[in-house]
Amino acid sequence: MINPNAILEINSKNLIKNYETISKYTKKSLTGAVIKANAYGLGDIEIYKNLYKAGCRNFFLATLNEAINIRKKYLKSNIYVLNGLENNKISKFYHYNVIPIINSIEELELYFKNKYYDKNKKIGIQIDTGLNRLGIQIKELINKDLKNINLFILVSHFSSSEEISNIYNFLQNKKFKTVFNLFKSIKYISLSNSAGILNNKEFHYNLTRPGIFLYGGYQNKKLKKILKIKSVIKLKAKILQIKEIGANEYIGYNQTYKTKKTIKVAILGIGYGDGIFRILSNKGKVYFKKKSFRIIGRISMDSMTINITNCKHKLCVGEYMEIINEDNDIEKIAKECGTISREILTSISQRVIRRYL
Repeated sequence: MINPNAILEINSKNLIKNYETISKYTKKSLTGAVIKANAYGLGDIEIYKNLYKAGCRNFFLATLNEAINIRKKYLKSNIYVLNGLENNKISKFYHYNVIPIINSIEELELYFKNKYYDKNKKIGIQIDTGLNRLGIQIKELINKDLKNINLFILVSHFSSSEEISNIYNFLQNKKFKTVFNLFKSIKYISLSNSAGILNNKEFHYNLTRPGIFLYGGYQNKKLKKILKIKSVIKLKAKILQIKEIGANEYIGYNQTYKTKKTIKVAILGIGYGDGIFRILSNKGKVYFKKKSFRIIGRISMDSMTINITNCKHKLCVGEYMEIINEDNDIEKIAKECGTISREILTSISQRVIRRYL
């Protein structure tokens, strides 16, 4: 067996624990799961399987192809496509028992005029309450006859749910409420993403749809205090080579790091081709047995160099060092990279081997 250069370990128990923690917090509402973008890069099939085992029955994806990938393996549960009809392929939605979330008046009209239209099939509608992304604007619905629509799900999306004191969240919720009575019936009403769940219980309605919280992200320390989210991933890279570098030598591309004395380095088999942000060059850390070691020089496509001069353990080629772990979680990495934890997760390339624990 060939040991891979980089491994992404996914802790299934912690994933399920996070789902159960969220479900307990939203006990008066059902808890769904956002597993779009290959479950934020963690593997949608495995994540679906574990969350279904934990009791989840409502799964949100971005595209029809993502939904079909799941449905081909698993026939149960409600699967929603947030990006809408995608060129009005209603027959595909029906064939795979996938629920489209309709995002415009034009899409809604096309849906009812389509030759495959079946009034018994489930549909959803997204309302644009101020994010000004996908969704039907409220003013477009006012003069429409919607009383005959048995809506399976009505959704909207917050703009700033992680900002607990932001009044815009309450304005969006107020707008959202104005459309409830336009429909004959609505089975599920869903507004809260991960941060929206913690922002205010008024936003829960009867179905929430956490994403990043399931995968170990908590966005900011205030939210982390309210709900204890467990770390789900560990990203490890194999030591390819260990050597000494003399004083006054340069390391990596473009001579961005110069040694002041003889140092010992380890070259790890992971780089920006695997999703490691180059901004971590000369400042990021990796870990071995709870001790941190600095990345030195520019991160390359397939490797990075680590200063291990002060490592008390006798490191060997083939051992693994950790780039992401509980001490250096996805939120800390995201802050250091000037981005968000979702981007950290979805940037980890498919070259990195996924292992489920």
